[in-house]
Amino acid sequence: MSHQGFFQRQAKARRNTSFLVLLFLTAVTLITLAVCLVGYFVTRSETSHLAFHEWLLSQHGLTTSAVVIALIGIGSLVRWVDLAGGGTRVAKMVGARPIDPDTRDHDERRLRNIVEEMAIASGVPVPELYVMDQETGINAFVAGYTTGEAVMVVTHGALTQLSRDELQGVIGHEFSHILNGDMRINIRLIALLAGILMIGQIGGFLLRVSFYGSPRSSRSSRDGRAQAAMGIVGLALVLIGYVGVFFGRLIQSAVSRQREMLADASSVQFTRNPEGIASALYKIGLKGGYLDTTSHASDMNHMCFGESTRMKFASLLASHPPVEDRINAIQPGMLARLRSRFRDARATEDLRSAAAKAAPPHAAGFSDSGPIIHSPARTYRDETTQASTRLSDRVGTVTPQSEAFAIGFLNQLPDSFRAQLNTRTGAVQLCYALLICGLSEEERQGRLALIPDHPVLGAQHDAQMLLIPTLRAAGDGIGFPALELAMPALRKLDPDERRLLKTNVQKLVAADRKISLFELALTSFLSRHLGEGAGRNVPVRYRNYRQVVPALQRVLSLMARAGTSKAADAETLFQRVMASFTNRADETMILEKVSLRQLREALTMLNGLSPLLKPAIIDACGDCIIHDGKIEAREYELMRLVADQLDCPMPPLTR
Repeated sequence: MSHQGFFQRQAKARRNTSFLVLLFLTAVTLITLAVCLVGYFVTRSETSHLAFHEWLLSQHGLTTSAVVIALIGIGSLVRWVDLAGGGTRVAKMVGARPIDPDTRDHDERRLRNIVEEMAIASGVPVPELYVMDQETGINAFVAGYTTGEAVMVVTHGALTQLSRDELQGVIGHEFSHILNGDMRINIRLIALLAGILMIGQIGGFLLRVSFYGSPRSSRSSRDGRAQAAMGIVGLALVLIGYVGVFFGRLIQSAVSRQREMLADASSVQFTRNPEGIASALYKIGLKGGYLDTTSHASDMNHMCFGESTRMKFASLLASHPPVEDRINAIQPGMLARLRSRFRDARATEDLRSAAAKAAPPHAAGFSDSGPIIHSPARTYRDETTQASTRLSDRVGTVTPQSEAFAIGFLNQLPDSFRAQLNTRTGAVQLCYALLICGLSEEERQGRLALIPDHPVLGAQHDAQMLLIPTLRAAGDGIGFPALELAMPALRKLDPDERRLLKTNVQKLVAADRKISLFELALTSFLSRHLGEGAGRNVPVRYRNYRQVVPALQRVLSLMARAGTSKAADAETLFQRVMASFTNRADETMILEKVSLRQLREALTMLNGLSPLLKPAIIDACGDCIIHDGKIEAREYELMRLVADQLDCPMPPLTR
């Protein structure tokens, strides 16, 4: 995926929000007209002299229209506010159970390993994982407003029925949605659909009341007529509700279909194994991916890996292309090969079953000495022969090199180290250990004494002794990958604990009265992902560089000084990269110092730029850190900080 692909898809995802609003307003208009038509006939006796278009402008018509629009707006607004909690709220809405970061379940552990590999390879914090225990269908989805606060939900069927390659293909597909900004519009679509369906739900309520109401005998005639009228109105609104359902499905289909094909292609690019995702799709075609235990299956249809609900007119209203089309789009001829393979697998299973029945009883306890069947070899090869020199080309990608780095990084970590990162206490201790691991034992003890006692956030010597040797052995560059692994546990801290953690980290940073580049990166990373605004969508506020020149001055001053050793070289480098953004670069001088607060304010401002303006900033920072022909760990950590704050996932540099 080129840098244009990533950033243009981010921009397209934002433009799709406008398209979604247009479709929503169209549906609201048609539903309002349909309800008004019912109102016109109900009040015919009072307004028999008026044509329909005249009735619309009468008091009856305007009141009916206002009530309908208000009901739809309230329905959408209530769900919008309800989903402000982001991905975690969506997961709870469908009854998913959070997977413990320290889980010992084999299938859950396999899922976590795949997700951790993909997260480190792509440069995003590890998403929170949830499982829908009661769902036997094969499905998955991601939800959230930003890449750093994503939540991934899988069904029990996906965990238990997919091989590792197949599950990796599904995870790659979902990571594409994370990286391309699809999650934000998916959540908003749930809210808008709630409003569209509001009229039908009200109609169903009126219909139930009319059927189950029991008027008193003293006024049975009058109440009976009222109930009959209520039932007729309720039936009409239910029918209109189906119009809303139709338009809701149509909107889901319009928004989702093309993105699903793109996500399939990205999964192949990420995993370099087209058979993995194709085989997962084939199993969905055989066994289905419907969500049967949640009432929100229909609402979630556009978010899921496969169709989550049964529907009529599937060719028109389905949120996903047919499974056969998706498989053939992955690789021509793949569907025929999968059919042959699964047919052979079933035949082999039948032979084994027959042999087991015919075997003598005493053989049942012995291991099978027959041939071992391996999963098919990966035939897809990455044909990239030369890495791009522009850092923005790496944003939002997973390369063979970054994947190999992620696998090697995880394999070299001791089990005791990874176990610590999976607990709240251990993840907190990692934040402290990253700041003190280069000090002597006496200095470490002095720094940790600054941290007040606390059952979770207090300094713990035993945990430090498990973490520090690994950190020192790994050397520079372990900071961000380790923090990404620890993020699921850190997110489990409550708001007060998060504030106290950031306070304790700031005490350690300020202890020597100076701040290093890594300390700057760490404090900013924690503030970004554990702050009060974490998970909230950042709207586009600026559409040209002139509006953010002061922010560019601060960030590029810091990068230029980090990339050079002499003040004169830093000034020259600053003027060169600054010239890309303003015609008056010579009037913008390099800053002597940039405080932590100034940097955070600058990065917050730059994150408000249109997505298509961000790659130039990434490349300007990249020009600074490769100015001397090499990238040191401290420079890369600063680069990662800038990319992270701009919502630009930066994979590890492996070349």
